[in-house]
Amino acid sequence: MQSQDMTGPLQGIRIVEFVGIGPSPFAAMMLADMGAEIVSIARPDTGVKTPEDFIFRGRRVVELDLKDEEDRLRAFDLACAADVVIEGFRPGVMERMGLGPDRLAARNKALVYARMTGWGQAGPLARIAGHDINYIALTGALDSIRSSDGAPVAPLNLVGDYGGGSLYLVVGVLAALIEARRTGCGQTVDAAMCDGVSHMLSTFYSLRARGRWSDTPGTNILDGGAHFYGTYRCSDGKFIALGAIEPQFYAILCEKLGLDHDPRRQMEQSDWPGLRSRVADIVAGKTRAEWEAIFDGSDACFAPVLSLDEASRHPHMIERGVHRIAQDVVQPAPAPRFSNHPSAGPRPVAQSRMSAEAILSEWRQQA
Repeated sequence: MQSQDMTGPLQGIRIVEFVGIGPSPFAAMMLADMGAEIVSIARPDTGVKTPEDFIFRGRRVVELDLKDEEDRLRAFDLACAADVVIEGFRPGVMERMGLGPDRLAARNKALVYARMTGWGQAGPLARIAGHDINYIALTGALDSIRSSDGAPVAPLNLVGDYGGGSLYLVVGVLAALIEARRTGCGQTVDAAMCDGVSHMLSTFYSLRARGRWSDTPGTNILDGGAHFYGTYRCSDGKFIALGAIEPQFYAILCEKLGLDHDPRRQMEQSDWPGLRSRVADIVAGKTRAEWEAIFDGSDACFAPVLSLDEASRHPHMIERGVHRIAQDVVQPAPAPRFSNHPSAGPRPVAQSRMSAEAILSEWRQQA
C-alpha cells in the first residue's frame, strides 16, 4: 500500500466551474473534496460565500461579467487551460457567449466539458425551466413516493438534483477524464437529471418486468406496503425505521417486537395490511429510546429516525468522523473515503477573490 497523504486522488486535476445552483455546485464540491483544484467563475459580487455556505468549499473564486467581452475572453482562457469545465446553464447559453464545448475543444482537445441540466441538451423540454420536483415527476420516481393519504411527496431534492444530477455528473467527469488521459481526446458529458433518475429506477423497472412491482404506490415491499419495511411512530411522537427484508433478519424483528407471526409467511402480501396495523400498535406502546434499547446490537435492521442535529451527535457518526467542523461550521465530511488519501477535513470556503490573470500565470509556471 502506498503511503498516505491528505491531498486527495484528484490532485493535479484543474476544473473550472461556471457557478450555478443546485447540482453543479455540489458536484464541484465533491470533486474538490477529492483533491481537484477548482476555480469558480462567478458573477461580480457573488463569488465570495460565507463559511455556512459550504457547498462552495474548496474553491478559488474569480468574478467575471460574462456580458463583457474582455471578461468572456478571460473566462475562455481559464476554461481552455483546465482539464474539466462544469456548467449548469440552459442549452445554448454557453454557445451564445462563445464558451461552448466545440470552441473550447479547438484550443484544448483533451478538455472534458461537463453540462448539468434537468431535461438534457436536447428534447422537447430541453429549453424550459424546471426544478428537481419536475424532473422526478416526469421519470415516474415521484409517483412511487407517496404519503399515507396517497399524495406524492417530494423527497427533499436528493433524488433529482443530487442523486440523478450531481452524482451522475461526477461519474461522467471521472470516466471522461480516464479516457482523455488514455487517448488525449476529451468530450462533452451531458448529465441530465431526467436521465440519471430514470437510470436509478432500473431496479424497479426490472422488478416490474418480472411482475414483482405494482404501479399502485404503497403496495410494494420498498414503498410502504410491507410491514417489515417502513417507519413507525413511537409513544413520544418520534419514529423508528424497520427494514428486515431477509428472512433471518425478519425472524429477529418479530422476536424483538413480540410479533406473533410465522416468518415463513413474511412475503404473503395479503397479510401485510393487517400486520402493518399490528406493528404500528406495538411500536406506539414504547418510546423511541426504549425501542433503541430493545434492538441494540441486533440484526433486526432497525434504526431510529434522527433529525439532522441528532444525526451529527450519534455515537456511530461521531466515531467515524462523518461530520467535521471547518471555519467553525459543522458540516458533512468528504465522501467516499480513500485508503491512500484520508481526508484532513473539509477545505475552506474562499474568503477572497482572485484575478483570472493570477491563476493563469500560476498554471503556466506549473506546466
